[in-house]
Amino acid sequence: MEKRIGTAIIVIEQSESVALVNHALSRHNPIIFGRQGIPLHSKLLNIISVVLIGTTDEIGSLTGQLGKIAGVHVKSALIKNSDLQEKL
Repeated sequence: MEKRIGTAIIVIEQSESVALVNHALSRHNPIIFGRQGIPLHSKLLNIISVVLIGTTDEIGSLTGQLGKIAGVHVKSALIKNSDLQEKL
């Protein structure tokens, strides 16, 4: 299956959900190539952006698990470029 480069933005509204998000990200560590977390204490939000390289199934597994966590919103974008396949 072809690998793709993508990103996911994760917004966490409930502090109780942070540990569950981190656990899901840890389980999918092989497809995560960069991660940045930004706590917005004044708005009671946490934002995490991740750079991903994996198949659509692998990326979908991660985003699907995150989307099932209460108080978590996730949006992803993937690039399919056949010129990149030999580099991935």
